[in-house]
Amino acid sequence: MRVVSPLLKRFVYPSLAAAGYFRAVTRTGLAVITYHGVFPAGYRILHPGFDGNRITAEAFTQQLRLLKKRYAVISPEEMLAWCRGEAKLPARAVLLTCDDGSLNNLTEMLPILQKERFQCLFFVTGAAAGEKRSTLWYEELFLLLLRVRAGEFKIQAAGVEVHGVIREERQGLWWDLVRRLSQESAQTRESFLRAARTQFGLEESLEHYRANYSQGERHFGLMTRAELLQLSAAGMTIGAHTLTHPILPQLPEKIAWSEIAESRSRLESALGSEIWAFAYPFGDAASVTPEVIAMAQRAEFGAAFVNFGGGLGAELPRYAIPRVHVTHGMGLAEFEAHVSGFYRSLQRGIGWAPEEQTGRLGAAHV
Repeated sequence: MRVVSPLLKRFVYPSLAAAGYFRAVTRTGLAVITYHGVFPAGYRILHPGFDGNRITAEAFTQQLRLLKKRYAVISPEEMLAWCRGEAKLPARAVLLTCDDGSLNNLTEMLPILQKERFQCLFFVTGAAAGEKRSTLWYEELFLLLLRVRAGEFKIQAAGVEVHGVIREERQGLWWDLVRRLSQESAQTRESFLRAARTQFGLEESLEHYRANYSQGERHFGLMTRAELLQLSAAGMTIGAHTLTHPILPQLPEKIAWSEIAESRSRLESALGSEIWAFAYPFGDAASVTPEVIAMAQRAEFGAAFVNFGGGLGAELPRYAIPRVHVTHGMGLAEFEAHVSGFYRSLQRGIGWAPEEQTGRLGAAHV
């Protein structure tokens, strides 16, 4: 798989795109695309694992223009009408979505969307209903581990103990901690982060980058309620992405239900409008179990989205709609290979294991 992937990226996808193969594909249905943000101008890459889910403004513009030329991009409202059985999808239909609610969704993505005259469905956490700038807890954790000096270390706080390893292995440690801390309440996660910052003499990452690197705030700082209202007033649609973005199956059922249901009510109160769409945090197969899907349905969302398996021709279960996850380094030909459904068909045709985009930071993709 690792040998085949570079061949696909460098030769197969570009050759098929140049030959017009993807344009000739006649698969019907819907391709839902998910972004996680656009790099602010002047942003420098902090770490491939941290920055792998964002793309440049140039790449975003190129992708939108390709979609405009070769596909029928629908609005979130048209998507809702289809989900309710009130409308049909056009041929080669595409829906744009974006997860997490980073500030760059407003400052970098919105101007490009407006220029190209597209609408997007933005999934945000409960933090966007508040007045204070914050970060996603698991991104704060990653930034914290990046700033800890090289060498072994130990953190013990809030009932969680972790033994650190050399810098090259910290991305694996980070993901192990994400799984472990997803079993805890939001308060316990914050206690752990606070204790770790104290142990290493580090301030909050948001404050650190505000003082030393202004573009960092737009990159991983989350929107506030006032900014969310601006995004909505500009014609964009808002969806729910839980209260705090944990791995839902790791939580007790009662807390998982609260994460899903209360995110909707909190955002509806903040915006004064209906929140009909839901996106599962991380969105990979391990994070979206039948039990979690049933909760999204019980919460009476109009539709819910996973973060893998997307592209034209994919099955479209209403509470597990697949998406194409766009990542940094995905070229234009590769992007269309996913949107057209070619990637998914190729994967199934030769029996590959599902190495799908998982929504994790720096997740591998073909």
